[in-house]
Amino acid sequence: MRIHFIAIGGSAMHNLALALHDKGYEISGSDDVIFEPSKSRLERQGLLPEQFGWYPGKLDKNINAVILGMHAKKDNPELLKAQELGLKIYSYPEFLYEQSKNKTRVVIGGSHGKTTITSMILHVLAYNGKAVDYMVGAQLEGFNRMVHLTEENDFIVLEGDEYLSSPIDKRPKFHLYQPNIALLSGIAWDHMNVFPTFENYLQQFQIFVDSIVKGGSITYNQEDKWVAEVVEKTENTIRKFPYGTPDYQVIEGQTYLSTEEGPLPIEVFGKHNLSNLAGAKWICQQMGVDEDDFYQAISTFKGASKRLEKLGESKSSVVFKDFAHSPSKVAATTKASKEQFPDKKLVACLELHTYSSLNEAFLSHYQGTLDVADVRAVFYSPESVAIKKLAPLSAEQIRRAFKNEKLEVFTDPAEFEQFLYQQEIDNTVFLLMSSGNYGGLDLQAFLGHLGIS
Repeated sequence: MRIHFIAIGGSAMHNLALALHDKGYEISGSDDVIFEPSKSRLERQGLLPEQFGWYPGKLDKNINAVILGMHAKKDNPELLKAQELGLKIYSYPEFLYEQSKNKTRVVIGGSHGKTTITSMILHVLAYNGKAVDYMVGAQLEGFNRMVHLTEENDFIVLEGDEYLSSPIDKRPKFHLYQPNIALLSGIAWDHMNVFPTFENYLQQFQIFVDSIVKGGSITYNQEDKWVAEVVEKTENTIRKFPYGTPDYQVIEGQTYLSTEEGPLPIEVFGKHNLSNLAGAKWICQQMGVDEDDFYQAISTFKGASKRLEKLGESKSSVVFKDFAHSPSKVAATTKASKEQFPDKKLVACLELHTYSSLNEAFLSHYQGTLDVADVRAVFYSPESVAIKKLAPLSAEQIRRAFKNEKLEVFTDPAEFEQFLYQQEIDNTVFLLMSSGNYGGLDLQAFLGHLGIS
């Protein structure tokens, strides 16, 4: 089977290309630019395009499928050629459905927590020797890549992203999977450039729940009122399994989960992560893992990449990096860090990097999100604001939106770096929240400054 990828270099796209190559398919692809680690990983398997750019001549009538990445444009020369030839064109999620339509599809959705929950499930299944197909949005410890596809596995676990499927398919990705077993972790308005109102955003999750295969199930966070409303509203004939935050306690920087066998020490922390764990347990039990085996496995789970990921620790300080950018994620991550280390000073730094976070109309949603931190800082790049064609922002606008006059606001990478290096090291937690890199901050150098090798 011949498959051609338009925009093969993306994080998700190159992982799918590698998975299909492993499956024995003949893979070709193009892109105008490919960054690391995609470039090296494609090159090792002989899948890196010889030249960057778009070459319609790569397409002919013998290609069985074209997979179109979000990075491509509607007028992409290769896409136009594929349409002219009448080739079957798939979005990324459409093709994943094609590969899994005869399997039991487990789809994890929600505005936040879906990568962590998917990672927890895959960790527990692997620990217990249960082989499944999967697609997850982060590189996991112990897993070669983010996508794995086989003919023989009965289950596939899919992280259900609500972002758009392709330049020519504006449906959210998770609308296309038709889950047998689904989970919904939380709903908090995001992607306002795509979903201009909260009502419009909420509707996408209603469609997701309504798309569950009849007789299937929805495991849902009953502590989130919007999730509960969506699940209660559906007329779909599915089973409903609510979950909430389990009992736990934090003792001297260690989180213990309450179980029938007594307190269980776990590596992850924070109320939101304990809630994630409860949801993952329900899903694993539906996939045949009993409670005791789940607890034994989850006690060794260290977290998903960039999700409260510990970068290093010395005797006097500890540094975490988190992908958090939406208001709900920022608030949950900051609170979790303070709860885990109540006797340490918390320096919380947030980079505003996405379209929503840099939009003046959305900024007020960040009110109070950093309040529990002892030192609070926000970094943003005026160039990013301009590139996104948004109105310029001022430091005072951001302080007003956060309702925090003590908030430090930086637009210059060097000044932000100087601020970090001037912080007291002793008894301090540094929490770096960003989907970017603070204008080029050298994290290894900063760890070295803290005495962390």
